[in-house]
Amino acid sequence: MEKIRVLIADDHPLFREGLRKVLGLDPRMEIIGEVGDGQGAINLSRSFQPDIILMDLKMPGTDGVEASRVIRREMPDIKILILTVAKDEDMLEVIKAGACGYLLKDIEPSELLKAIYDVTEGKPAFDPVVTGTLLGEYNRLSSATEKESGIGALTAREKEVLALIAKGESNRGIAQKLFISEKTVKNHITSIFRKIKVTDRTQAAIYAIKNHLVEV
Repeated sequence: MEKIRVLIADDHPLFREGLRKVLGLDPRMEIIGEVGDGQGAINLSRSFQPDIILMDLKMPGTDGVEASRVIRREMPDIKILILTVAKDEDMLEVIKAGACGYLLKDIEPSELLKAIYDVTEGKPAFDPVVTGTLLGEYNRLSSATEKESGIGALTAREKEVLALIAKGESNRGIAQKLFISEKTVKNHITSIFRKIKVTDRTQAAIYAIKNHLVEV
């Protein structure tokens, strides 16, 4: 029976002892080492290439986020399962760094063992509370991205300029209708093209029509 080789990285000796007892319940689990800081986790990973690391976030020196980033960059086959006290402001960063799961330390032993199996098989393992937070943050970032680009990013003046482009007005015609200089019109057009991701006036006109800035 092939062993799952586990590295424990946590700065609390009592918690490491508890993990050893939990892992000892399963004959497939083999603890290949334990450390109390992120740099130690990096060093032991380089030396022993564990299958999975149970990683705390808040550790002295190199924290769990940076350790995860380095390990996943150098040794992408190593799985990292975060075990931490509570939801953390570094949650998204550590997932971006390549962590495969994020669990709270009050997890039941049987659930932890299942999570280790899931992660080693390529499945994610996230605490339900953490999942809710991640979805909320994803929706917030998605909303912010939409506001930073597309129709929602255009100012009222830029929408006026875009509508006039769609009606076939030249830069001079737009300037005259809006009582602004041609240079200002050009600046607006540059900004519009960037925000709606088009490269010419025809594409801009089509975009304006699709978004109901002008009537066909």
